[in-house]
Amino acid sequence: MNLKDREIELFITNRSGRSTSLRMKPGTYLLGRSRNCQIRFPTQEQGVSRQHARLSINPREVKIEDLESSTGTMLNGKIIRSAVVQNQDVVSIAGFSLKVLIPEEAEATGDAEVDLFNSSPGSAALETVESLEADLRRLRQATGKLLDAVSSRIIGQQKALRFIWATILAKGHCLLVGVPGLAKTLMVSTFAEALGLKSKRIQFTPDLLPSDIIGSNVIHESEEGKRYFEFIQGPIFTQLLLADEINRAPPKTQSALLEAMQERQVTVGDKSLRLPEPFFVLATQNPIEQEGTYPLPEAQQDRFMLCLHLDYPERDQEVEILLRTTQEKCASIGEVHSQKDILQFQEVVHRVAVGRELAAYCADLVRATRPSERGAFPWLKKVVEWGAGPRAGQALLLTSKAMAAMDGRPAISSRDIEEALIPALRHRLSSNFRARAEALDEAAIIRRIAEEVPRP
Repeated sequence: MNLKDREIELFITNRSGRSTSLRMKPGTYLLGRSRNCQIRFPTQEQGVSRQHARLSINPREVKIEDLESSTGTMLNGKIIRSAVVQNQDVVSIAGFSLKVLIPEEAEATGDAEVDLFNSSPGSAALETVESLEADLRRLRQATGKLLDAVSSRIIGQQKALRFIWATILAKGHCLLVGVPGLAKTLMVSTFAEALGLKSKRIQFTPDLLPSDIIGSNVIHESEEGKRYFEFIQGPIFTQLLLADEINRAPPKTQSALLEAMQERQVTVGDKSLRLPEPFFVLATQNPIEQEGTYPLPEAQQDRFMLCLHLDYPERDQEVEILLRTTQEKCASIGEVHSQKDILQFQEVVHRVAVGRELAAYCADLVRATRPSERGAFPWLKKVVEWGAGPRAGQALLLTSKAMAAMDGRPAISSRDIEEALIPALRHRLSSNFRARAEALDEAAIIRRIAEEVPRP
């Protein structure tokens, strides 16, 4: 590669899917939030250090070097200290993706010194109702296209597929509970394939250690004889993580996911390393085998936005499953939507309107699950040990917004809240022995609460 008379192009995308491109001559460029950086990120951006990385362009190669940043620098999904960048490689900095393009020919346009995504006051156009409606129409069409593609491989389970897509749109995590053979793992891998996401699978076992998930520091020796630690990242550094049979690992190992699921980062030593954007955990759990399993800690369960219980397929669906899966060929799923599409769809979901009356209805439903709450239903105090916290209300509203956006509606309705109620709350309340004696599970308790809480 000879860059003497050529430039490279950086195609930069932020967490919201907003993009900009830069042409850069050979030279050395600092990337960070500081004013002396040639490529400046927004000053309020969390995770980007003042001087985060250095990009060097010379006639022989393009090189990216991490400057001991607080959240690390990644190249093609791998944490690096210093690495040579090739054409089409992607550098990740705290949720920003920098795709490097090395064209055959390019015109000189001057030195780069850009303040990324910082528009001057008044320069951004006001959002109109028409623009939101256009985005919602696009999301509704994208939803139909995605679910059709996934359904070509997954027979039945349409409700579960919609909820999984809603979880992704709402930037959440999902727990799939079902007996063996219901295609839980296949669902996750199919979504990863259809969305063009990097995916890794962790098979949880009793001897699994936290370092097997996160990674660990390994001592290396340089050519000069100096020793240094290099972080070897674990499988959690991906975009869609399948935690298979998560309840087979002890709580110590399960807790390795807590920080990643909440803050989208992991801490190793004195560094907090950002995970790729977008990042989701889809976990599976077997509800019938008790030997060799460990119940998920309450804090772990609360990190999952939704908990989906999968049922057996209908007879006609099961016949179709048998016919398809016993043939030599399996339905191929191409990439339906890109990473950029997902980020843009997520922003559309956040723009869906929620009326104060419906937010109050959501709060009333969540508060009604707490036996210690003033005015709690007398029957509830007898069958529930503890109820759902405020995170349940957040999950309920976000899921409702995603469901409305998937249908192309600019505001949620009480129907959306009631549809998402059981998946959002069932794993966040605990029934006692009396409920079990009366054959009342969490779903039945939530249905009764929904019947007794006044609708708006």
